[in-house]
Amino acid sequence: MRCELMVVCAVQLGENLCLYFADDDELECDAFSKEKTLHRFLRNVNSQVLVVQPDLNMAAFEDVTDQEMKSGSGMNFCMHCYKTTTPSAGMPVAFSVRVEDKSYYMCCEEEHGKMIVRFREGEVPKDIPGESNIIFFKKTFTSYSSKAFKFEYSLERGMFLAFEEEDSLRKLILKKLPREDEVDETTKITLTSHNERYNL
Repeated sequence: MRCELMVVCAVQLGENLCLYFADDDELECDAFSKEKTLHRFLRNVNSQVLVVQPDLNMAAFEDVTDQEMKSGSGMNFCMHCYKTTTPSAGMPVAFSVRVEDKSYYMCCEEEHGKMIVRFREGEVPKDIPGESNIIFFKKTFTSYSSKAFKFEYSLERGMFLAFEEEDSLRKLILKKLPREDEVDETTKITLTSHNERYNL
């Protein structure tokens, strides 16, 4: 095995927290490589579980029974954790979920001038060479709340996964927070496994 020494120097921290290096007069963005996958239910502050219904193009937090959770369809998420060279931004993660026999991944898209959360059919890639609309940075919700998290969209700082009430539903949305340290309960997400009982 041959080892080659390559000298690079950090040039700038660009938009979207990408670290650029100088190498042969070209700039390269940080890349993501999948490290592990965890199976989790995503719960909001009201202990409701995130349920995806691709046929209705909707994801919302709902009250579900133990029996419904056992099936896991549309609610037992794979949280794909990625390695990165900029860990200060938080752990990069992507989400996917199975509904019946199909896999869907969470992504963010612009629609009518507004960023929205969508679920598209397909698999999450093992390696992501640069910026991606499927990556979120997992951060602790507050310094004293180590079991609750918030997920910041990697392509827009200050934009977090959250829920908003609409027609008696608590829909999954992207929400802009004026300050990163702002405590907004709608962005609080707890991760639980199937055999964990959830206690507020």
